[in-house]
Amino acid sequence: MSTIAIIGGGAAGLMAAITAAEAGADVTVYEQNAEPGKKILASGNGHCNIINTTSDLDDFEGEAPTFAAFALETMNFTAFERFCKRLGLLLEIREDGKCYPMSQEARSVQAVLLRAAQHRGVRFENGAYVTGVSAEGNVFAVATGEETRRYERLIIATGSPAAPQLGGNDSGMAMAEALGHRIVPPFPSLVGLHLDASELEKMAGTKTTARVTLLVDNATVKEEEGDLLFTRYGVSGFAVLDLSHAASRALQAYAYVTVKIDLLPRFTVQSLASQIEQMAKTIPDDTLYDLLCGLLPRKLIRPLLQVQKLAIDLPCSALNAKSAKKVAYIIKQWSFTVIDTHGYQHAEVAGGGVATEAIDPKTMASQLVEGLFFAGEVIDITGHRGGFNFHFAWGSGYLAGLHAAKESAA
Repeated sequence: MSTIAIIGGGAAGLMAAITAAEAGADVTVYEQNAEPGKKILASGNGHCNIINTTSDLDDFEGEAPTFAAFALETMNFTAFERFCKRLGLLLEIREDGKCYPMSQEARSVQAVLLRAAQHRGVRFENGAYVTGVSAEGNVFAVATGEETRRYERLIIATGSPAAPQLGGNDSGMAMAEALGHRIVPPFPSLVGLHLDASELEKMAGTKTTARVTLLVDNATVKEEEGDLLFTRYGVSGFAVLDLSHAASRALQAYAYVTVKIDLLPRFTVQSLASQIEQMAKTIPDDTLYDLLCGLLPRKLIRPLLQVQKLAIDLPCSALNAKSAKKVAYIIKQWSFTVIDTHGYQHAEVAGGGVATEAIDPKTMASQLVEGLFFAGEVIDITGHRGGFNFHFAWGSGYLAGLHAAKESAA
């Protein structure tokens, strides 16, 4: 029976372990945490957005996102649902394509995967931090603090530095680099953004719906509409998380990064200015602050008007076409400089990782070191929010486990 070591017991590592064991391999999983699947437990606010039925390559980032195509198609939603049913896990499909376990508990996903692996003879070395790996002829030496063991095949599925409080780190990238692979420097993704703005403390806790545009060196890069949350450090919310990969990558390259916030995306500047003028005529004895309370969250009004040097106590009777347009403009195009991300501790995933140029996309095998495979977030493929990162983890884990077992058997 062939022997395979898998470093990392997350989603990709568990899928690889189950697949390789079903193919007849003797599998050992090294997991640094006290139990495998710790990040699974934290996903989807504890509900586990396990996959998305709408996945396509536009949902993925990296130097070469097309690398993910074969893995995504091999483990498409139909194949994944069949896999889950075989293990006793039923899925609930939402209208937006997001899928969750029927139990609505991430714990059930972890439990089902762990039980399936154990029933197939997979051994788990929990609380075991791998200090190094090396290729010695036809075997791989895997060293922990206590001992070194040797295996015929090695799968690195260690994830990324995101969420270090859950065990996230770049150890797998360091292992890959030591074995000759190029590393795309990692950076936080699906994360809040820090802004250079003195008024943030006054706006913190305000949540609204907005259109957020990301500009890099004053050129528009991406635009998203959705939830926006002002915080003491900057902004978060779904609209920001969906922009954060590109923002973080640009910050890493020392580019000038800004966000432009449209607080009322249903209006144009002109139509909003006209609406403000009409409203002012109906409440001439009220102030500009009173008027805007009918349009915007109250905590945003004073900081917003300060940008255009407009007094909040300006009587509506004194509002003219010019001042109405100034108000409309800043509501539609409130700009901030982005100075940082909220860091790995608050990032759902990380960009960067092992460069795909030397990995076979159909097997996840290294093209530099025979018998070495990769799976999941350690690879330079990052999915958008909504179950897409899990999708690549399942697909790449399946391919790595299958082909590691096949090559070992051969």
